[in-house]
Amino acid sequence: MDADKLLIQKFNNQTLVNDFDIKLLKSSDFYGGYISANKRLYKEIPNNAFFKNILKESIKGVPLVKIGSTGEKLMVVSGVHGNELPPQLASLYLINYLLSQELNGTIYVIPFVAPNATMHNSRSFKSMDLNRSTLVEGSLTNIIFKLIKSQNIKAVGDFHSTGVNSTPGIEAVFSSLNPTAESYNIGQFISKNIGCKLLNYPKAGDNYNGALEDECNLASIPSVTCEVLSPFGYLKKGAYQRSLLQMYSFLSYFDVFK
Repeated sequence: MDADKLLIQKFNNQTLVNDFDIKLLKSSDFYGGYISANKRLYKEIPNNAFFKNILKESIKGVPLVKIGSTGEKLMVVSGVHGNELPPQLASLYLINYLLSQELNGTIYVIPFVAPNATMHNSRSFKSMDLNRSTLVEGSLTNIIFKLIKSQNIKAVGDFHSTGVNSTPGIEAVFSSLNPTAESYNIGQFISKNIGCKLLNYPKAGDNYNGALEDECNLASIPSVTCEVLSPFGYLKKGAYQRSLLQMYSFLSYFDVFK
C-alpha cells in the first residue's frame, strides 16, 4: 500500500476523542447553499452523520468547525473558490480525522467558505472573487480575516485546486518571505514532505493583492496557499487525497499530532 492510501485509511477512523463545536460564521440564505446540489461533489461525500450535519448547517450559512480547546490555534480554509472541489471534500475527511486524534492545539476548519458558490459550482460568489477581496469590507474572506485576527490564530492554510491551463497549473504551495518568514518555512516543509512545487515570493501582496494568504502574511500571521491539480468544477481521481495530505502536512509543521 502506498503512502497516500495508508494515510487515507487512517482518516476513516470515527472514534471521537476531541471536543468540537459547529457554528455559523455567517448566517444567511444569501451565503448558504445546498452542497447536495453540486452532484459532482456530493456523490463523493461519505454517508456520515457528522458530515450531514455540516451540510445541513451550510444551507443556513458558512460553517465553522472548531476542534479541540487548548494550545495554539490554527486554521484550515477551503472553498474560497466554489468550483475547486478537491480541497472541500478533503476538509470533511480532515475534520473526521481530527475528531479521532489527540491534538496539541485547537484547529478551526472552514470546509465551505461560500456554500452558495459551491452549490452552483462557481468560482466567484455573487460576481466577487473572494481571493482578491480580503480587504473588501463585509466580504466573506474579510469576515474570515477578522476572525483570524480576533481569535489570535497562529497560522492559516488556504487550500485550492488548479486547472492545467490556469495559474499555477501544477500541484504547488505558495508562500512569501517578507514580512513573515515563517510562511516560507511552512511552505518549504509541505513541499519537501509531500513532494510538490514551492512557489515562494519575496514579499506578500506584490503578486496577489487581496488574497487571504497574502493579507494574513502582511498582518504577521504566517500563511500558505496550497494547490492540487484538478479541472475546475470536477474531482480528478486522487486530487482530494493530495489536498488532504497537504492539510495534514500543514498541521504537522506545528506538531499538532501527539
